[in-house]
Amino acid sequence: MTEQVIFYICSFIVLLAAAGVVLNVRNTVYSALSLVVAMLALAVLFILLHAEFIGVLQILVYAGAIVVLFLFVIMLLNLRGGDMGAESQPILKIVGTLLIVGAGAKLVTLFTGARGAWPEVGREFGTVREVGKILYTDYLLAFEIAGIFLLAGLVGAVVMGKQRID
Repeated sequence: MTEQVIFYICSFIVLLAAAGVVLNVRNTVYSALSLVVAMLALAVLFILLHAEFIGVLQILVYAGAIVVLFLFVIMLLNLRGGDMGAESQPILKIVGTLLIVGAGAKLVTLFTGARGAWPEVGREFGTVREVGKILYTDYLLAFEIAGIFLLAGLVGAVVMGKQRID
């Protein structure tokens, strides 16, 4: 019973933090910090699934490295006080809000509906061996492409930041 309560609380936190990322366009640093909260709550959800390794990776890689990279880009491009074109993109804001409201409605149906026992997962689920095997066999191309995108984003941020300094 306590696992279900923790699940619902963390799910609600993820939804609120995701709303903070999408709707908080006045300050980009607050959006990045909302992303950290969402990633930490997702890590708790992975730990509830007994996938401790994936939960720790979620904290180290996403909440740590990726969000630090985002903050580095924000600071480098001096976007702290910028509104990121909120007035020129109302459709994207509306779509993001609708997606979050839809996810919240789905969470409410989970609250009200009768739920059976949690499904059992195998003992190997979320272990280092299982994650490595799947990552480097089935998803090798996606893993390499994600690395290239991250590298391109970092290089682009440095190039754009260097042009502003000159």
